[in-house]
Amino acid sequence: MTTVKELLKAKGEEIWSITPDTSVYTALEIMAEKNVGALLVVEGEQLVGIFSERDYARKGILKGRASKDTPVRDVMTGRVFSIHPDNSLDDCLKLMTDKHIRHLPILDNDRLRGMLTIGDVVKHIISEQQTTIQSLEEYIGAR
Repeated sequence: MTTVKELLKAKGEEIWSITPDTSVYTALEIMAEKNVGALLVVEGEQLVGIFSERDYARKGILKGRASKDTPVRDVMTGRVFSIHPDNSLDDCLKLMTDKHIRHLPILDNDRLRGMLTIGDVVKHIISEQQTTIQSLEEYIGAR
């Protein structure tokens, strides 16, 4: 069973973050530049939220807020679910499915280690399944 730590090592541990005072417009620019759908919101070294495209759409645009005048703190999701590096990818998938979230920060003793997306997890699980299928086909073909 693959762990979060193993997938994070393969994926890379880059963390894209902003502060709560960052303007929504600047956050969107960073997301476009980095080609990501969410940014972690960090104050000091403490994870205080997550800002996603969904937050912008639901709490920004639909509420008529101007992105250049609105700080991320006003539209971010403050209740962030996270996972430990030693958890399995099945644990990630279950948490993401149960909580209806697409981005999962990885915390180890309250220290931010990275973030996985639902795409990262599903892509890896599909790859593992394809490897298993190929091995079984080779085994059956050798008999």
